[in-house]
Amino acid sequence: MSAPSTPALRRALGKWDLTAIGINQVIGSAIFLLPADVARLVGSWSPLLFLAIGLSSLFVALCFAEVGSRFDTTGGPIGPARVAFGRFTGFEVGWMLWFSRVSSGASVINGLAVALGYYWPTISTGMPRAAVILSVLGVLTWVNVRGIRQSSWLVNASSLGKLLPLAVFVLVGVFFADLSRVAPSEPAPVANLGTAALLLIFAYGGYEVTGVPAGEAANPKKDVPFAFIATILTVSAVMTLTAAVTAGLLPDVGASKTPVADASALVMGVFGGLLVSVGSAISMTGNNMGQLLSGSRSVFALAEQGDLPAVFGRVHPVYRTPHVAIWFTSIVLVVLALTGSFVFLAAVSAVARLVVYMSACGATLRLRSASMASRVAAAEFVAPGGPIVPIVAIAITSSILVSATTQQLLAGGAALAAGAVLFAIATRGARTAA
Repeated sequence: MSAPSTPALRRALGKWDLTAIGINQVIGSAIFLLPADVARLVGSWSPLLFLAIGLSSLFVALCFAEVGSRFDTTGGPIGPARVAFGRFTGFEVGWMLWFSRVSSGASVINGLAVALGYYWPTISTGMPRAAVILSVLGVLTWVNVRGIRQSSWLVNASSLGKLLPLAVFVLVGVFFADLSRVAPSEPAPVANLGTAALLLIFAYGGYEVTGVPAGEAANPKKDVPFAFIATILTVSAVMTLTAAVTAGLLPDVGASKTPVADASALVMGVFGGLLVSVGSAISMTGNNMGQLLSGSRSVFALAEQGDLPAVFGRVHPVYRTPHVAIWFTSIVLVVLALTGSFVFLAAVSAVARLVVYMSACGATLRLRSASMASRVAAAEFVAPGGPIVPIVAIAITSSILVSATTQQLLAGGAALAAGAVLFAIATRGARTAA
């Protein structure tokens, strides 16, 4: 009698499911605050800078789209980095990708407790706060384990739940906005442009996870490129229009602590403020769903390639999800959220994102070379302009490193070093077992 086959991940995601995952990770709570933060730095140039950084992010997304069109496995940028630059680089990319997901997720879930505390102050501290965090993450983990289809439904619903309030705000607010405030009325504040641009580069981040669940996509080589481009175009439009309408409604955007909520309340009263608050809560909950989904798949991909213990690569025999990787990611996220350790780990996100972005941009050029032809599938999608797109993308991502603080560099270096130790232990154990 033949042995039962090992269960595999279920390929159930379409191009719009992948797009929703990308949108869900980019549009979080930040969009509800950023118009004020950026306006304080660059004044009336804020909406144009939102648009410029969104279009700049498209260069990086095109690199992710091209390398993603060569692979149909779970892990997103892990596979291209591994083939282009070796096993160790692939591991570090996956490690930093996972690291950024859990630290970001812990930050967002704490933000949700604070946001709910505005209406129910008792749940923002102590045991009630812990109960909120455990309850929300418990439900999200359960959905993640139950199946990729169920996870996709929740991600799709949360994406609509966060986009609809913003769409209502834009469509109603534009009729009351003073659009003369949207056009720049003073010379560009050159001294602050770099700081504001860096803030927006991070705000637009998150789309790098779009291709991570490619192993659960029905047609990943075609759908992943579509999802990357659709994600960036969508979030660029939403964020730019939100910033523009907010600027048109509030005489002094930079003076507001909650600009979108204040602008919404100005034209729609109490309903407008409540609409934005609900949208913000849905946005943060959905963002955590995406953090669990993409973070767990990064762990699964590394285990699948033999770079982490095989237990993390187990697939549930009934639900066909990487249940061990999901529970592991969820537990780490809970610990970080409850202990507050994410405050320090957030400094890692700058270098973590740089590692992932640079690897994808560099792999775009490397995998095009003739020497790689026998080692990787042909690209289903090729970024236009020859080497121009990846070179510009490398320049854009390098700006993150130039602007990183000493704390960010040290924290990022420590995370990379920890990954190197983990890699050495895991691969040595594999060699010993062999």
